[in-house]
Amino acid sequence: MELKNMVKVREGKYLKTYELNYINKAGKEKVYEIVSHANMEDPSQLGKRVSGMSIAAHRGDKLLLLREFRMGVGRCVYNLCAGMVEEGENIEDAISRELYEETGLKLKRIEKILPPAFAAVSITDIKNQIAFVELEEEGEITDENTSTNEEIRARFYTPQEVKHLLETEEFTSRCQIVAYMFLLEYEKQNTEEIE
Repeated sequence: MELKNMVKVREGKYLKTYELNYINKAGKEKVYEIVSHANMEDPSQLGKRVSGMSIAAHRGDKLLLLREFRMGVGRCVYNLCAGMVEEGENIEDAISRELYEETGLKLKRIEKILPPAFAAVSITDIKNQIAFVELEEEGEITDENTSTNEEIRARFYTPQEVKHLLETEEFTSRCQIVAYMFLLEYEKQNTEEIE
C-alpha cells in the first residue's frame, strides 16, 4: 500500500473531509475518504493532533455513565464524559471542566491518563486520550451546565446495574469496554460473579 496524496473536499465547522489517493496491493489507484478535526496539507500530517479525551469516572464502587443523545446515530446511547481540549488548556484542566459541564461533579484525583490513541481508524485520524478518575464524594449530578445542544442524563451505576446494561443497552465502543472492565475488576476484587 502506498499513500500518494490527499485532497480536502469539504471544510465543515468541526470536521474536514479528505480524499486519500493510494495504490493498493494489486497496483491499482484507489480513493479513501476520512474526516478529521485538523487542517492538513499532506499525508505526513495524518494522526498528529490529539483532539480530546474520554473520562472513565467512579465514585467508590459505582461507575459514572452518561445516557446521551448522539446525533450520528439518532438515539440515546451509553457514553463516557468526553470533550475537546480547548486552546491554551492542558488535559488535566480539560478533564475537570468537562466533568463539571456534563455532570456538575468535581474531580477528586486523576488515577491514570493513557497515551493518545486513534478514535476510529476506519473513518478518521482523530486521536483522543482516556483518563481514569475518582470523583469527590460530595456533590449532586446536575445538567444545568450542559449546552442546549446536549441531551445528557448522568448517573452512577452499581456493578449489578452495569452488568444488566451491558446485556440490554447500546453503548459507544469505548464506554462498553470501560464498563466491562469495571465489572471484571469488581468481580475479581469480590471473588464472586454478579448474577
